[in-house]
Amino acid sequence: MKQFLFIFLTLTTLTIYGQDKYNHTQFNKLTEVEGTSFVIATIENWGKIDGLKNRYLLFIDTKNGSTTQVDFPNEGYLKKIEQVKIDDLGINQIIVSAQTIDLDEKKGIDWNDPTQIIILSVDGKERTQLTGSKLFVRNWVVNKDSGTIVITGHYDTNNNGKLDKTDKNEIGIYDLKTLKLISKI
Repeated sequence: MKQFLFIFLTLTTLTIYGQDKYNHTQFNKLTEVEGTSFVIATIENWGKIDGLKNRYLLFIDTKNGSTTQVDFPNEGYLKKIEQVKIDDLGINQIIVSAQTIDLDEKKGIDWNDPTQIIILSVDGKERTQLTGSKLFVRNWVVNKDSGTIVITGHYDTNNNGKLDKTDKNEIGIYDLKTLKLISKI
């Protein structure tokens, strides 16, 4: 019985280790962070057996090669990554719109889950989720004169997963320097 157990465990270990060679990493996009020595790489690690293993942004300092990793959920979607640089107001931020929360807690993050606005520092070390987890962000725009971001969206007030007449629409104005809400309309 001991020999059978030894052979079984050895074969299991070799089989599992053998699958690791089929893992691969995809570098989907490189984005220069203007006015800094940083570049942002969008990275996905894939495995043969379990599909997408992890998804993250990698901030690379091109002067010394140091990196900072900003993780996102595996099932999440990174929709848009944009740098906002307003020298007159001392603002230099990275804005990420992404789906990162499984609101219905049923089958993972999908297209029916809300989009959030996340603000990252240009080196990736600071992260702030600007919008609430239950706000379905539809559009956003940056006003470079005032240093604000205006975000439109709605709350699914009846939790049916659809936009309908009873849902609460809102426009939020946020200060990009302090990352605080200025006004809701």
